[in-house]
Amino acid sequence: MDRLTAIDVFIEVAERGSLTAAADALDMSRPMVTRYLAALEQWLGARLLHRTTRRVGLTGPGETALMRFQQMRGVRQELEDELASQDPEPHGVLRVTASVSFGQLHLAPAVADYVQRYTQARIELLMVDRIVNLVEERIDLAVRISRQIDPALIARRLADCRSVLCAAPAYLEQHGIPHSAEQLATHNCLTHHYVGKGVWRLQRDGREVAVSVGGNISANDSSLLLEAVRRGSGIAMLPAYQVNPLLASGELVALLADYTLEEMGLHAVYASRRQQSTLLRSFVDFLVERFASPAFAAYC
Repeated sequence: MDRLTAIDVFIEVAERGSLTAAADALDMSRPMVTRYLAALEQWLGARLLHRTTRRVGLTGPGETALMRFQQMRGVRQELEDELASQDPEPHGVLRVTASVSFGQLHLAPAVADYVQRYTQARIELLMVDRIVNLVEERIDLAVRISRQIDPALIARRLADCRSVLCAAPAYLEQHGIPHSAEQLATHNCLTHHYVGKGVWRLQRDGREVAVSVGGNISANDSSLLLEAVRRGSGIAMLPAYQVNPLLASGELVALLADYTLEEMGLHAVYASRRQQSTLLRSFVDFLVERFASPAFAAYC
């Protein structure tokens, strides 16, 4: 068996604490993971892992091996990046994560256009509505919409992203139109787990108004909130890139136009400048160009 692959398998198992999780991450069957581990232990002449029904732990030799193998993988990655940097054509694999709503609407089309331009590049997309640990989950790049980025990470701003308070005409006919920020407290406000779940902050004439809001639906995905709003369930604060076409068609109505909501930034986020590959630099530059375009600005 390929010893480099066996080493990668061992690192994944050790870092994730599970053969099944490692198999999923490597797109490999669990029996194959077991075979690679057995072959590696045979080559080294030492038992590397304690296996229980719930978790996998490292033996003493396993801890030593993990440290050495992680160093080896780092050197190997640096060499691959250095050689790739001498090739003007981006190539290799890039693991990218984004929220479900933004990924479906904007990142997926961007990725499709990028790989058509650079045919030697391969992009693996992970769409989740949670903050992904880039190092632990071996993600090269995250596209995040946020007011503040972890200072330990490197971030490049791609665009500004506005939010819009909106509701369906059916909801407003039944419950009335709020004419001030304070009146939101009397409405069924559908909230996002990570953005203003209990308090919405609005500004008018240089004054901030913080309104405690609540409703019968909360979700970690703005697409779910959008569907509920379209069905007349309540008022939600949603990304402009997601609702602008519905506002233009009249399916949804924008509320409190004389107030502004705090803008967030669309960022390309990665863990380190030190091992930035040609592919990563190229893809980030591509996103900067794409999301700075007037076509995208019209959505935001």
